[in-house]
Amino acid sequence: MRVVIQRVLEAAVRVDNQVSGEIGKGLLILAGFEDADTTKDLEWMASKISKMRLFPDEAGVMNKSVLEAGGELLVVSQFTLHADARKGNRPSYIKAARPENAIPLYEEFKQVLSREQGKPVACGIFGADMKVSLINDGPVTILLDSQKDLNA
Repeated sequence: MRVVIQRVLEAAVRVDNQVSGEIGKGLLILAGFEDADTTKDLEWMASKISKMRLFPDEAGVMNKSVLEAGGELLVVSQFTLHADARKGNRPSYIKAARPENAIPLYEEFKQVLSREQGKPVACGIFGADMKVSLINDGPVTILLDSQKDLNA
């Protein structure tokens, strides 16, 4: 599982000009899944995201988690995070999980994150043509890959 985490002042995702999810201060999480991902990957990633200190404390030092900062989460599926562009000019997405595997992983990930946060998470719609808007805060952008980081 790969994620791009962006600290935001606000973010929203729209499908057919309708808001499917939006947040104020918090984290926008772009999530891509591969066939090797399991519940262990999802739980590790949710725990890591929930505990990562990306928000400033009173001294302006990034010392607070999203939960401690009172932030929200917006999760958007993005298979293109598994693009392999090493050969040619057209990326290959062969490592990205097919929808029949990725949809259950996405749904479970949202549940695990919600449980970690103690509140629902906002989300996009899997497989839809989504328009994501955000105001970066910092900017702070973190990349995580459970297949590399979990076993490191």
